[in-house]
Amino acid sequence: MDSEALALICGLAAAASFGTGDFCGGVATKKSSVFSVIVISQIVGLALLAGLAVTLGEPIPPGNNLVFGGLAGLFGTLGLTALYIGLARGRMGIVAPVSAIVGAVLPIIAGIFMEGVPTGGQLLGLLLGVFAIWYLAGGNGVTPAHARELVMPILAGSGFGFFFIFIDQVSETTIFWPLVTARFVSITMILTFIMVRRQQVPSRLNPQLLIVVMLAGIFDAAGNIFFALASRLGRLDISTTLTSLYPAGTVFLAWLILKEHLTTRQCFGVGIALAALVLIAW
Repeated sequence: MDSEALALICGLAAAASFGTGDFCGGVATKKSSVFSVIVISQIVGLALLAGLAVTLGEPIPPGNNLVFGGLAGLFGTLGLTALYIGLARGRMGIVAPVSAIVGAVLPIIAGIFMEGVPTGGQLLGLLLGVFAIWYLAGGNGVTPAHARELVMPILAGSGFGFFFIFIDQVSETTIFWPLVTARFVSITMILTFIMVRRQQVPSRLNPQLLIVVMLAGIFDAAGNIFFALASRLGRLDISTTLTSLYPAGTVFLAWLILKEHLTTRQCFGVGIALAALVLIAW
């Protein structure tokens, strides 16, 4: 199997992992505070990544790789914070798709500049992938968005986009230690925010809920690993587009487990995503 096929598989695995992690996190936040879910899941992810780095004997990378990992964690946390603020202040039907699109488009642009223009079929696949992300994330365009509603989702998407870009910069040599650095920076920033805002974080979760939160952290860390592998084996723009299809996993699990009905737009988004995959893999 060649590297491009492996990159495609890893990109899809990243999407599935992030989608499952978001589903678990979403279920947990309905029964506990957002901050407790974020902190515990991030700590679980940190422990998993550090454990894999030590177990597999990955050498400590050069300092610049750790810096890139730290920057990825910084921008990823800023993106997450802006996303939650945007969801709290604006409409989910605008915040979710705009942040998803911006988070995908920035690495696509960076990938074209750094790695050259992809083939015509792949370009069409990337374009269809962007449309699929919009529909899967809930974009409908029924009610026009006000300019102030776009600020936070654009900031959130920019944070996520730069996270992908910086992780791509370190994935050529190492995987786990830069991700450990990213997760450490993320946890530090979140705890600092909690202390500054004096947010209350429950000290205990019931065992069933704790398992769900831990699964959220495990799948989120797995998504990071698979994306790093995908960007190492293939192009940044294609890896990011595939990874950004993660809402499909969340939607599927919500349908399968919570019995939520799929909207016509979400079904349409799944169809577009499949067409995009065929073109990208052609």
